[in-house]
Amino acid sequence: MKKIAVILLLGFVFFGYSQKKENKKQVTIKPKAEFVAELLSKMTLEEKLGQLNLPTSGDITTGQANSSDVAKKIEEGKVGGLFNIKTVQKIRDVQRIAVEKSRMKIPLIFGMDVIHGYETTFPIPLGLSCTWDMKLIERSAQIAAQEASADGICWTFSPMVDISRDPRWGRVSEGSGEDPYLGSKIAAAMVKGYEQDDLSKNNSILSCVKHFALYGAPEAGRDYNTVDMSHIRMYNEYFPPYKAAIDAGSGSVMASFNEVDGVPATGNKWLLTDVLRKQWGFKGFVVTDFTGIPEMIDHGMGDLQTVSALALNAGVDMDMVGEGLLTTLKKSLEENKVTIEQIDKAVTLMLNAKYDLGLFHDPYKYCDDKRAKTDIFTAASRDEARKIASQSLVLLKNQNQVLPLKKSGTIALIGPLADAKENMPGTWSVATKMENAISLLAGIKEVAGKSTKVLYAKGSNLDYDETFETNATMFGKTLHRDNRSKEELLNEALKVANQADVIVAALGESAEMSGESSSRTNLEIPQAQKDLLNALLKTGKPVVLVLFDGRPLVIKEENETVPAILNVWFAGTEAGYAIADVLFGDVNPSGKLTATFPRSLGQVPIYYASKNTGRPLVNKEGKFEKFRSNYIDERNEPLFPFGFGLSYTNFSYSNLKISSDKMNFGGKVTVSVDVANTGNYDGKEVVQMYIRDVVGSVTRPVRELKGFQKIALKKGEKQTVTFEISVEDLKFYNSDLKFEAEPGLFEVFVGGNSDAQNKVSFNLVK
Repeated sequence: MKKIAVILLLGFVFFGYSQKKENKKQVTIKPKAEFVAELLSKMTLEEKLGQLNLPTSGDITTGQANSSDVAKKIEEGKVGGLFNIKTVQKIRDVQRIAVEKSRMKIPLIFGMDVIHGYETTFPIPLGLSCTWDMKLIERSAQIAAQEASADGICWTFSPMVDISRDPRWGRVSEGSGEDPYLGSKIAAAMVKGYEQDDLSKNNSILSCVKHFALYGAPEAGRDYNTVDMSHIRMYNEYFPPYKAAIDAGSGSVMASFNEVDGVPATGNKWLLTDVLRKQWGFKGFVVTDFTGIPEMIDHGMGDLQTVSALALNAGVDMDMVGEGLLTTLKKSLEENKVTIEQIDKAVTLMLNAKYDLGLFHDPYKYCDDKRAKTDIFTAASRDEARKIASQSLVLLKNQNQVLPLKKSGTIALIGPLADAKENMPGTWSVATKMENAISLLAGIKEVAGKSTKVLYAKGSNLDYDETFETNATMFGKTLHRDNRSKEELLNEALKVANQADVIVAALGESAEMSGESSSRTNLEIPQAQKDLLNALLKTGKPVVLVLFDGRPLVIKEENETVPAILNVWFAGTEAGYAIADVLFGDVNPSGKLTATFPRSLGQVPIYYASKNTGRPLVNKEGKFEKFRSNYIDERNEPLFPFGFGLSYTNFSYSNLKISSDKMNFGGKVTVSVDVANTGNYDGKEVVQMYIRDVVGSVTRPVRELKGFQKIALKKGEKQTVTFEISVEDLKFYNSDLKFEAEPGLFEVFVGGNSDAQNKVSFNLVK
């Protein structure tokens, strides 16, 4: 009776539960602040520290929940949440321990890396960003939340909004590219998709913006490495997407592995308290990345007790895996290295999140067996994933209109990525069932129809080095290495190629050649595949390169020799169908690059929003000029600029106008341009507007994206596209870190990529 009385007092509604049936009694509980404060007052110090502990699910499997080490900690009140556990049955079993066997009956929060979809997997985030379509991006997150929540998950470690301009860094694949303006729009769309402005819904989940902060700019492009930059650069170029996610309502933030101003982000009070909470008004909780607290020991910040206190004092609320907060804060409290007020604040934030998610109303809210059977990997979701994936593909070259392919004749599909369904979902697809993914071979056969003969040969392995291939095909993403000699593989491919009208070469990176801990010093296609491609070109048959990658690659040679190149990233479970839809012209490609493709590795880091030096290159032909800022052995410009992407049709821009050549601080100007589809196909175009602040109190980029619209035009159709510019679009952080606009001359460029030449100008006046 005492147990039931305690439950009623706390307002829980999860008593009367049996393994066969949940008898949920809907009891109204108190408002959040009052409820959480009352609950907090009844907790012991050990129970409080337990709420700050986030272990991985470890040895918990179906039928073993009660006997695992993690389960014992849950029963003792030493766990606040779990991650890397899925399915309603497992989560229900574990949740039952927390709400029936622990003293305080506090439900757990369950998280997972739902990065670009759940079982229905969408393109990797870099690919998804190339749609430039916020509605599609938001919808992808909404479907991911629908599926994850149906399988027991209520918290995702996404969106990853790190700006990166160095493709050597493997996690470029997880972000939205190099631009803070576009990255901010995408960050907000993802948060809205996951949380849907209402965490009380059973199909919304808590988002976690990561990695705070600056993780995308490590020295040498090496993962987990040192980051060092000025505050002006932080605020103007790297902070905006994080802030956009916070402004959109993200309920949690993950600290990054790197240091900021010489202090690891996990222990950086300026970053986690002064910027995040005081300047930006963040009200949610901060979680570390995997073992982020103990890793500060190797950074040279002290022993586990010291770095755990450092993290709490900085503003960390939850410790992922490290268990430093759980095991050392009691001693630090006794030694006055932390305060009970700091601990209580962190616990309050954790309880607030669980309240907002409705877990105190119903701890089994996400344990609906019916939803688990009906809401995951549905035909409707797969259809949407296919359509979204087709919008992410970027046509880089199409000489002599080799594409779209005809649905007739004979096609030779050749390459190690051609029949590799396990690689289609890409990196960080932890919930994907690889057997459900659609390979390019399967997609082409389906879309091409019975009038087309499709021949296949592998042609080569991923790489000549078997050890490299093993390291690049982890987590079940095998390419089924062929043990035949390279000569045997090549001869088979040439035999197939010589029977075909056109060759489709499926080459590039494997899924795990990009992603976490997949930094590269060579950004070219592996040599085994280069040799295969060169041999295919020598046949004289038209060749289409279908390029798989998780980052911008160096494909200067391929661009010079291959007639057509379609960059397909890793497009998700429906990749094979989506790629085939574009190859055969059922969908006209409309993706635009969100990361610059370099001509050579030596140009990296390379990005469009660079700044002029005092000695900029004057000539436009790429010729070397002594005593100018250029290379002696390479041009300055990239192979493909930010915003670039071709279509099967052509778009022309004309009649660029501005409403006034002057704008005051309270006014606005309007820029308009006529865009016409002058080709033979209906298509979509991303109309992009860039602004240059010609003179500033600090140096300003040569141009910055400040607006874009994705429009659909039928062949022969013309549309006037309008952009409105206000003073907010002209503001930047100056040397005093004040966000202000300065009077002076501004140039506006509008076109189909960041090299747009159509220009108008105006003066901002006081």
